[in-house]
Amino acid sequence: MIKKVRGNIVDIHSRSIFSGEIHIDGDTIKEVIHQDHDVNTFLLPGFIDAHVHIESSMLVPSEFSRLSLPHGTVATVSDPHEIANVLGVKGVEYMIQDASSVPLKIYFGAPSCVPATPFEQAGAAIGVDDIERLLQNPAIKYLAEMMNYPGVLHKDSEVIEKIRKAQNVGKPIDGHAPGLRGDMMRDYFNSGISTDHECFTLEEGLEKAQAGVHILIREGSAAKNFNALIPILKSHPEQVMFCSDDKHPDDLVEGHINQIVTRALELGYDLFDVLRAACLNPILHYGLEVGTLCQGDKADFIRITDLESFHVEEVVIDGEKVVEEGQVLFSSSKPLMINNFRAQRCNEADFRITRRKGACKVIRAIDGELITESYKVDPPGEVPYILADPQADVLKLVVLNRYYPASPALALINGFGLKTGAIASSVAHDSHNIIAVGTDDSMIAECVNLIVISTGGIAAVSGDEKHILPLPVAGIMTIEDGHKVARNYARIDHFVKSGLGSKLTAPFMTLSFMALLVIPQLKLSDQGLFDGSAFKFTTLFDSD
Repeated sequence: MIKKVRGNIVDIHSRSIFSGEIHIDGDTIKEVIHQDHDVNTFLLPGFIDAHVHIESSMLVPSEFSRLSLPHGTVATVSDPHEIANVLGVKGVEYMIQDASSVPLKIYFGAPSCVPATPFEQAGAAIGVDDIERLLQNPAIKYLAEMMNYPGVLHKDSEVIEKIRKAQNVGKPIDGHAPGLRGDMMRDYFNSGISTDHECFTLEEGLEKAQAGVHILIREGSAAKNFNALIPILKSHPEQVMFCSDDKHPDDLVEGHINQIVTRALELGYDLFDVLRAACLNPILHYGLEVGTLCQGDKADFIRITDLESFHVEEVVIDGEKVVEEGQVLFSSSKPLMINNFRAQRCNEADFRITRRKGACKVIRAIDGELITESYKVDPPGEVPYILADPQADVLKLVVLNRYYPASPALALINGFGLKTGAIASSVAHDSHNIIAVGTDDSMIAECVNLIVISTGGIAAVSGDEKHILPLPVAGIMTIEDGHKVARNYARIDHFVKSGLGSKLTAPFMTLSFMALLVIPQLKLSDQGLFDGSAFKFTTLFDSD
């Protein structure tokens, strides 16, 4: 345990920096003393990811911690609804148990929308009684994102009761309201919901901030809203937090919340406003037991070389040094593997779309966004089945239920840019059925079958070349070493871009969101094509 430490202390509360010494008793700061010395490094509170789905890193929490801690992250506010959609409360408890084995302070929410919608087949459900039980757990700090905004607006009895359960125990409620404006926005947040991480324009973010909503600025592997939303930090510094939401392992190796901090400072934003968003606001909003370098606080802090690069020299949590010069100083035990995977192998005939009269709707994926657009095409050719058209970047999209045998749902998609081959994944928000996109039905079948054989994973194929990263924990994570997983993921990602031709920044992350029905506009569930703006199923053909 550390007893005392010297440095230039960055005090976010007083918005000052002074030379001093911190005295530590066990896991608590006993005293902060102003004291002149020649140490040139800086001590400041650690960073907090205010909204993350750890499962999207493809790593269990204990391995996620080994990649995020070296970047100065000391805590996360984590929504476990990905594993909850696969395994229910059992999955949430699995995450809590594994997280307890490492120093990173991982706080969880009670998943509010499992399944996310009634328009898809998930592996489990979490009802009002489950929410009430989860909220009694000290590790559960909030009711996780309420994605069912129509249920809130129409005062669905189960939705309102879940909100009430959180209010009864004084825990905040996270929001999820992409594009919601005006009276509907005010009605949604007046229900007791207090945050939103889904704003994608400055106008939307400012309107919500002016209504008192806490705005989370997100920079993940696919969804990136920093450029659009960062001006809100200047006008509403007390209401802004930083988050990653979904981050793949190779990106996590490169950086975490520290990257958002340095970008904001490079643009000239005030140091203390930036650090308030990165270190303090999540503690105040969620009631986290994380220290901020005050007497009586937990001894949680980081040592950095300077206030420009934010190079992290040391990370201390509860008075224990856990990272030194990028190296974690603790080991983690390998957890058990749990899963819920019953998908059957397919053949190319399963993915045929019979031609009909009229134009076809096409989903248009947008790089760096969760939202999609749509347009219509007249499928070329006279064959009885609609084929993918790689030259026009119109590919086949497939979602196959993985919880019971069923026929796949089929659609067309633009924006992936594959010239050949197929990619597939059992990471498909939020129900995590198998999702695939490809240029040829036989290669789609081959790619999907790689996932089935591995009981979860991400895969890519083209000709004789096949790649698979198995994800045997709930079909969405692995217990393997995080750096090894990051390298393997980067190898497959490179193959998809260089070998198959995709121009997307994060093709697998983008693919995973093509089944996310709660984000407009056009998406595909295991039950069919879904219009997220109207919140109902639609047809592939105009003539239907």
